[in-house]
Amino acid sequence: MAAKINIDIVSDMVCPFCYLGKRRLERALEQRPDLDVAVTWQPFQLSPDMPREGRDRLEHYQQLFGEGRAQQIMDNMRDTGKDEGIEFDYKPDARSPNTLAAHVLMLLAREHPEVDMDVLAEKLFHAHHVDCADIGNIEVLSAIATEVGLELPDLGERLRSAENEAAVIKLVEQARDQGVSGVPFFIVNGRYGISGAQPADSLLAALEQIAPAGQS
Repeated sequence: MAAKINIDIVSDMVCPFCYLGKRRLERALEQRPDLDVAVTWQPFQLSPDMPREGRDRLEHYQQLFGEGRAQQIMDNMRDTGKDEGIEFDYKPDARSPNTLAAHVLMLLAREHPEVDMDVLAEKLFHAHHVDCADIGNIEVLSAIATEVGLELPDLGERLRSAENEAAVIKLVEQARDQGVSGVPFFIVNGRYGISGAQPADSLLAALEQIAPAGQS
């Protein structure tokens, strides 16, 4: 019998391809319920210099890609998302947040086994990409934490904690040191890397090739 397959998913909540990658990995694993898989979410920041208050999302996209290209990317993402059951939206008042506090929330949740990390990740992705909520906002993050059963009286302070932020930044730096320059990036059993939001069948084929290496 194959040993547990450990998958570290390096991602950033503002990355639409990370949301797609999450859904595609889930579809891949649904085809092999016999595989013993443990998923750990690892932080990454596509825009580490984003102001703490964030920026207007459309303006941010236009600065990154150009006005025409930004609109084309958003339209294409809407179409691609529908295949994975994701209704990407881009409301006029949508913000591009600094995701450091959202990653701190994920890190805090690791300490609480009653919290389903995949559900928390899903809620953060959905809040940003579908609801167009500001996941850089402490109140928004606190509400999401409550939804997944993470009840901490000092949550707001801990989300702003310099120590917790430093821990996230260290993990991001470690990912970069491992050669991660884009997300999503899947690290399997600490040795094998799968880059990008690969189709579910491609992800499954890669995992099935890796799985025998974990046999005891």
